[in-house]
Amino acid sequence: MEGDRWAKEALFRRHVAPLTKLITRLMARHRDAEDVVQDAFAKAWRDLDRLRDPEAFGVWLRRIAVNRFKNVHRRRKVAQALGLDSGVDDASLYALASHDASPEALAELRQVDAALRRIPAEQRVVWILRHVQGENLATIAQIADCSLATVKRRLESADVSLAHHLRHPR
Repeated sequence: MEGDRWAKEALFRRHVAPLTKLITRLMARHRDAEDVVQDAFAKAWRDLDRLRDPEAFGVWLRRIAVNRFKNVHRRRKVAQALGLDSGVDDASLYALASHDASPEALAELRQVDAALRRIPAEQRVVWILRHVQGENLATIAQIADCSLATVKRRLESADVSLAHHLRHPR
């Protein structure tokens, strides 16, 4: 029992910071990201006996968190459409940018943030994983729980949508 607690603590310490960084970038809100990360770890601890390959824990945990993000994101979209979302995007790419970034880079990040808000969650996930997190396509497929071909289609769709939104901002 003590060994299980120690192992879980070690896994938590190893994965909490990178997972929080990913989910914060996806959610664009610190508080929502913290809730999703907490929920992801709670689900991982409940379902740990289902993990067949212990080496895959990190990818599995990110898959759990990404699925939770998509659920929260859908609810947020409905709340926004109804005028019930009063949250502030305090962790957008712009907000997370380096203080040394040029005004031009900051302006571009604001535009990218606006464009990311307008694309579907599945596209946002693969775009952030690839272009912000630097993940390879195979890992993205594992995290997104889809085929490599689907990742490529989603990434291409996201790139096209972002390019369109950047050329034609609202």
